[in-house]
Amino acid sequence: MTIAILDIDGTLVDTNYHHTIAWFRAFVRHDIVLPNWRIHRHIGMGGDQVVTSVCGEETEKQKGDAIREAEQEEYSALIGEVRTMRDSRKLIASLKDRGHTVVLASSAKQDEVDHYLDLLDARDLADAWTTSADVESTKPQPDLVESAITKIGGEGNGEQAVMVGDTTWDVKAAAGADVPTLAVLTGGFSEQQLSEAGAVAVFESVADLCAQLDETPLA
Repeated sequence: MTIAILDIDGTLVDTNYHHTIAWFRAFVRHDIVLPNWRIHRHIGMGGDQVVTSVCGEETEKQKGDAIREAEQEEYSALIGEVRTMRDSRKLIASLKDRGHTVVLASSAKQDEVDHYLDLLDARDLADAWTTSADVESTKPQPDLVESAITKIGGEGNGEQAVMVGDTTWDVKAAAGADVPTLAVLTGGFSEQQLSEAGAVAVFESVADLCAQLDETPLA
């Protein structure tokens, strides 16, 4: 049996570009104009670290909280457009059918995670899920992955964990918890970027992963 830790944002639900636009608009509201590609490279990193990473410590000190608040407002206006990735629920069901424990991993706020759980119709399917309340330090720190494992009582009885994610930040966070990552391209990061970050295998999509589960540690 394996603990399958499934990242939600960008992996199970198609949110990365919505978040990119939300951050872009939040920065503009504070007279900071950044190219979307630069913002996108930081999607998947904890929101508490984005401002410093793209604008520096001085901007974080002066405007960080206000920019994050603006991003939340902008994303709230877009979340209704979010859709699930193809075969996301099928992946969860397939893993459960194979006897695995499934934890849905997110450091988003409770209301966002609730929205995603409803989209995925996964409340009665997944064994557990995380929210921002479960995480002290965000990705690329390993707290989210460790919290996901803790949610179901920790590794035991020969269980091992495997992460499924879409960003380099997912891969690095999992590595920090000594957990291997199967990556998908749906977050907008390239196969090379994900592999160089340490992903053990990269798939085009969740549907592609579903079709090739027998060739992975989640067989």
